[in-house]
This record gives sequence, C-alpha cells and structure tokens, in this order.
Amino acid sequence: MAAHIGRRLRRGATSGAVVAAAVAALAASQAPEATTPAADNSGGDQAVGAGDSASPSPDGSVTGNSPYYTDLPPLNTPNKPGASTNLPVITGPAEAGIPASVYAAYKRAELSIRSTDPGCNLPWQVLAGIGKVESGQARGGRVDANGTASPPILGPVLDGVGFARITDTDGGAFDGDKVHDRAVGPMQFIPSTWATWGQDANSDGKKDPNNIYDAAQAAGLYLCANDRNLALQADLDQAILSYNHSREYLNTVMSWVAFYQRGTHQVPDGTGVLPGSRSDGGNRGNGLHPATPLPTAPTTPSPTPVAPKPKPSENRPVTPKPPTVPDKPPVTPPVTPPTLPPAAQVARLAIVANEELTATTGNAFAGSPRVAALDASGKPVSGVSVRFEIFGTTDTRFAGGGTTATVTTGSTGLATSPVLRAGEKTGSFTVKATVVGRTLDAAKFAATVTARTADTLARVAGDPLTAATGTSFAQEIQVKATDKGALAPGVTVTAVIVTSKTDPKESTEGPSFKTADGTTVRTVTLKTGANGLLTFASGDLLAGAEAGTYYLQLTAPGGGTTFIDLTVTAPATTDPQPTPEPTPSGSGTPEATPSPSTSPSA
Repeated sequence: MAAHIGRRLRRGATSGAVVAAAVAALAASQAPEATTPAADNSGGDQAVGAGDSASPSPDGSVTGNSPYYTDLPPLNTPNKPGASTNLPVITGPAEAGIPASVYAAYKRAELSIRSTDPGCNLPWQVLAGIGKVESGQARGGRVDANGTASPPILGPVLDGVGFARITDTDGGAFDGDKVHDRAVGPMQFIPSTWATWGQDANSDGKKDPNNIYDAAQAAGLYLCANDRNLALQADLDQAILSYNHSREYLNTVMSWVAFYQRGTHQVPDGTGVLPGSRSDGGNRGNGLHPATPLPTAPTTPSPTPVAPKPKPSENRPVTPKPPTVPDKPPVTPPVTPPTLPPAAQVARLAIVANEELTATTGNAFAGSPRVAALDASGKPVSGVSVRFEIFGTTDTRFAGGGTTATVTTGSTGLATSPVLRAGEKTGSFTVKATVVGRTLDAAKFAATVTARTADTLARVAGDPLTAATGTSFAQEIQVKATDKGALAPGVTVTAVIVTSKTDPKESTEGPSFKTADGTTVRTVTLKTGANGLLTFASGDLLAGAEAGTYYLQLTAPGGGTTFIDLTVTAPATTDPQPTPEPTPSGSGTPEATPSPSTSPSA
C-alpha cells in the first residue's frame, strides 16, 4: 500500500480484467522494486479509472490515499472462473499457499476482532487479499520467529517525484527517513496512520508495523471502523477503498479474497510464491531483496542521435487520451474517514484514586478503585468497557456478590468499580482493572482486610458469679466492647476458663461452656452484637465438679481484655434431727390439754 500517485499500465491493458490483473502483479506495492514512472507516459495509459481520483483524496487512508500504481507486466487475475486447479502457473495452486506466520497472524486478527467487534464480521481472507497486494504476503513470509519482516519492508520515498509528497511524520522512527515518509511493513502503513492505528498484537511491548501480527491486527481494526459490517458488500467495498481509494485496487483485492476463499494452505515461512515479470525472467518485482540497479551493457552508438527521455522531475506536460465514457458509470461508495472504536483508542489506564484500600471484616471499603482511560496524547476516552477483577484468597466481593464487574467510562474517561465489601477472612488481595478486548497493562490496586478491634472489654454491672458444683451459673453475663470510646460491634472475642490471672492457661477442671451438641469446652469464640455487647445467657456456663476460684478471661483484637471471677462452692451439708424419747407417766410433766377449738363438742 505504498502511496503512489499514478498508474502505469502497459499499452493495451485497458480491460477491467487485465487492469485488475496488472495491479495484482504488483502484489503488494513491491516497494523495494518500485520505479518512478516516466513523465511522458510512454509505458502506457495514465487514465484514471471510474471511481478513482488522480490526486490524493482529502479523506484519510492507510496509504495517504494516493491512487494505486503498478510497474509490472499484467498477470492473469487469480479469480479466473472455473475450478481453482485450472489456473495459470503464476497464479495456480502454489499461489494458494500462505506462509505459516502470515496465515497465523491473519487468523489471530480475525478471532480477536470478532471477540471485540462481532458486528464487523471480518473474514481473514480480506486481510490475506490486502496482504497479497501490499507485500506479497510479507515477501513470501520472510519473517523472523516473532513475525517481524526481515529485512524490513519499505515503500518508495514519498518525495513527490513519481509518488505523493508526504513530509516526515515519525522522525524516521519506522521508515528511517527524517525528510519524507515511506510506507512500512507487510500491510504498508504510512507512519502517521500507524501512529493512530498501530497495535501490539503479539504482546512483545512494541507496536511494530513490520511485524505481521501487529500490522494484521491494525489493518483489521481500520477496516472495521465506523461500525462497518463486512458481511455487506457495500461496507466491504467502502472498507477496502478507505484503505486505498482506487477502483483497480478494490477489484484486485476482491479477486484475491475470492481466490483464497476457494481454498488455501500453509507453507513454511520464506517459501511463499511471489509474482514475477514474464518479460525479464521474473527478476523484477519479486520483493525478496532491495532494488539493485541492473548493469547497463555497452552499446554501439547509433548513427542517428536519439533524444533522451525527459526525467520525471522536468515535469514535461502530458496530453492525456480522451477517456471513454461508459453508458452508466459505476458508483463508488463515499469513503467515510474511519473512527477508532473506543477500546482501540486507549493507550493506558491511569489510577485516579484509592490505590491502597483497607477494611475490617464484614464491612464495606471506604473507597472504590477508580481509573481513567487515556489515549496516546493523554486525553480521556469515553465509552470504554473496563473490567475490574478481584485476585486473592479473601472472601471480599463486589456489591452483588461477584468477583468481577465491568464498567463503561463516561465522558470524562473515568470508570469506578462497584463497592467492595469484606467478608470474614482477613488478608491481602488485589483488584486489577483492564480494558476489555485489549492487552494493555492492568491498573492494580492493593487491598487489605483486617479484623475488627476493641481496645476495651468491661463487664456490665452484676452480682458476683457463684454456683455450687454440679450446677450452672444462674446469672446472665454481659460484656461491653468499645474501641476508642465507641461501641465495637462485630468484634471477635475469645473466652477461656483459666485458674490464674498472671499465668492464664486453659483450666483442666472446674467451669466449662455447654455447646449446642451437648459437649463441654473451656474455650469459645464469640462475636459482639450490633450494640457492642457480648452475652452469656443463664445456664450457658456450667460450674463443674471441683470447688474453687476460677476466672473467665475475655480478649479481643485491638488489646481489649478483662477477667470475671467465677466461684464454685461445694454443696451445703445438713445434720439429721434426733428422735425424741417418750416421757414416763407421773414424771411431773403435764399432759397436753386440747384447746377449746379442737375439743370435741358436747
């Protein structure tokens, strides 16, 4: 897709099929082999085809929108009607082989774009058709193990001499020219266009137009711009014309698309078939090596002087042939300047707030992760889908209970995750924010869940706790937990029966706690209620079988601790009453006399 400003077709190659075939012969601009057309048009017609423009269109394109150019002899179109086995040698079954890395790049780009923009319906054969015309499938697959063209593929210098004039836009970073631009890579991107559409599809940290994976992904996104549906022929035509605004270019690319849709196969990198000239033994236009001037054989001077041909720079005027006006000129769909989808515009996600998050168990985090989607110039990008995801072993969740949440950036480019709520597991975790459908670095947020604390535990007033062996403590016990003077709800409190305040170890005898299943233990873990109170109901604490003094030790995270005395007494003993002996008669003790109320009536 090197930017060319003129078409050079051999004289007589004016039919639609031959014109398309002639363009196919160029197979990819063949930038290293391209030559400047003669100013006198001696090589053939320079008429502009229907729907084309003799000068660059004001609309944007990958190539700078200069008309399509070819300098090679015409070849038969690969889309010849009939079975694919009945094709000329130069476009026969061997041409259906696509180098393995190039084929993989096209397929990867198709799958990636179908996941992020399914409505585009991009078939990989469209990328293959453009790649064939632009660079002969990266010069027959001459790429290294990472998919980078070796040597780099460069179009001719766009200095206005035989080609469009485009002054340098990249400081020579991609094309090595600090004065003028050159089309670069297997898909022949102008550096200024690559600056907008360039991708890092192979995740090597670079956006390299000479890398077939990066270039194929960028070309696919470009073709899908403006919500195009490439399953519709009108949208597909418009997409290809936006890549290079030339009717011959469109016809040639579509011819190769149809050819590849009939069947193709992979061949080893570096063994792809390239178009060659039938007039010079195939030495020109193979795209394998940079152009080397052929030596000029010595000639015998002619007795009749021959006037030299004027150079292109002399701008000798050319009298064009009158164009043939068709009965019904074809209608070229308008080329709409492409618009990048929001995700493709994002260069990075910047952390705006809440880089470090903390919360106590069971509570919501005070802040939420927030990022800004920014383009390469630092401007916010709206309409970007940002996915927030929790990584770690805690049971923290977003509002709604999930570990992932997708948010779309607003007009300011900001995206804020839903509220995070800590569970009951303490520890650290990470929240990562990524752009859906992109491989940009994630924005990471560190988060920590800590236990709720109480710096003071105190028994609410009550009677001393006493119980006899074999019974239970009848009194209800209440303990209030506070932290910095405020009630501390939801604090985990450990209760242990001990025998000493100075050496608190779990007792092996005495009181114990009654569990729900009927067993007894001397250590339990409880939690304060919403009012910060911890309650032991009557009967929850058994006295045990050994009398003595014991202590209920209570501790909480944050330093709160207290002891409650427990006294266990032995049961009281009762002496039996002696039986009185009978009194002898006449002992002087008067007998009892019935009271009048109990005497029998007369």
